Order: sequence, then structure tokens, then C-alpha cells
Amino acid sequence: MLEMRPDCERCGTDLPAQHPGAFICSFECTFCAECADALDEHCPNCGGELMDRPTRSGDALKRYPASTERKHKG
Repeated sequence: MLEMRPDCERCGTDLPAQHPGAFICSFECTFCAECADALDEHCPNCGGELMDRPTRSGDALKRYPASTERKHKG
């Protein structure tokens, strides 16, 4: 199951699990759309392709809450 990380690793923008606009690689490194574009949709950590992260909302989000651990090092 995806962690649904709460922020962009590059700029720190909030990325709520229930909203579109987040991009992830196969290791779940997470970036906002603007940073994914700036990175040419390739993860700077592993070199993998950045893809649209699915959303999680409603009962699924209540049963399986998103991660609260922020990854931005800024």
C-alpha cells in the first residue's frame, strides 16, 4: 500500500492524499507537479520515471491514513 507522503521532497509543497497533483517513482519518492516538470519527470534519487500518484479519499483514507512524515529537507 502506498504511503501517500504529505509533501514534495524538493520544495515542501503540501500534497494531501485526497488531491491530485502528486507524482511518485517506484520507491514512492514524491514530488509536486511543478517540480516533476522541472525534473523532466525523472526521480533525482533513483533515476526512475515519475508518474501520477493516485488519490485516496473517503473511507479508504480513514481506514488507511496517509503518512505524516515529511520528506522535504529544506
